Amino acid sequence: MNEDNETGLIKDIFTNNEKCLTDEEKQRLHEQDKRLVSDFKAKELELQAQRNWDLFYKRNETRFFKDRRWTTREFTELLCDTDSGTTTNSKKRYMLEVGCGVGNLIYPLIEDKTLANKFFYYACDFSPRAIEFVRTNSLYDENCMKAFQCDITTEELLDTIPKSSLDIITMVFVLSAINPKKFPIVVKNLRELLKPNGIVLFRDYGRYDMAQLRFKPGHKIAENLYMRQDGTRSYYFSESELSELFESNQFETISNCYVHRRTLNYKEGIDVPRIFLQSKFRKT
Repeated sequence: MNEDNETGLIKDIFTNNEKCLTDEEKQRLHEQDKRLVSDFKAKELELQAQRNWDLFYKRNETRFFKDRRWTTREFTELLCDTDSGTTTNSKKRYMLEVGCGVGNLIYPLIEDKTLANKFFYYACDFSPRAIEFVRTNSLYDENCMKAFQCDITTEELLDTIPKSSLDIITMVFVLSAINPKKFPIVVKNLRELLKPNGIVLFRDYGRYDMAQLRFKPGHKIAENLYMRQDGTRSYYFSESELSELFESNQFETISNCYVHRRTLNYKEGIDVPRIFLQSKFRKT
C-alpha cells in the first residue's frame, strides 16, 4: 500500500512519539523473522533495483501516483526565500527533486502561478523510463528545468549539478527505496550540492507504519527493510536514526516528526492507520 495512490486522508497529526505496538502487532513482526529473504535474493534485488523500478513504470506509466499538491502547504520553504524568509525576493532559486518519478511533485510546482519564474528545477530518477515520462510531459521546458537519470548512491549527481549551487532539495518517499548501507553516501552527495544554509525537505515511511506490519514472512530483507511483490524495496525510518543520519553529515535538524493519519477508501472498505516521517534539514 502506497501513500500516494489513496484517497480520503484524515488530517495529519504530528508527534515525536514512536508508535506503541499492540501484542498483535508485536506478533506480526515476530512472524516476519521466521522466514527472511535469502542473501542470494537480497543481492539480486540490489543488482536489479533499477530494472525493477523501470518495470514498475512500464506497467503503471503515469497512472500510479497522485500529484503531490500538498508540498507548498507542508514545506513553506518552497514559497519563500530560505535565507531572507520573504516571498518577495526576486532572485531565482535552484531546486532538485530527488526520485522525481513521472513528475508528480515538480509539475504541480510549475503550475503554481505564485512560483512562476522563481525556480530552476532539476529532477532526477533512477529509472530511465520515469525520466522519459517527465520529458514528454507537455509542461517540460528546458528553460526552467532539467530532468536526468542518475544513481544518487554514486557521484553521478555531481556530473550534472554544480557543487554548492542548490537552495532546496526535496526527497519524498525516495530514501526508503535504497539500501540502508548507502544512506550516508546519499546524504553526503546531497550536502555537496547545497549552498550554505540550503535545505533538504524530507518525507518517507515511518517505523511501524501499517504497510510494514502487513508484510508476510519471506519479505523481510533486514531490520526494517522489506521486499515488495514487484521487487522494489521499502525501509521504515525512526525519528532518531533519521536525525542522526543527517546530523552526522553536517546538517542541522530543523524539524523531524512522525505524521500519523488514517487512510480511508470507502469504495474498497479501507480504513488504515499510516505513519510517515516529515523532516527538514539545513546544511551547516
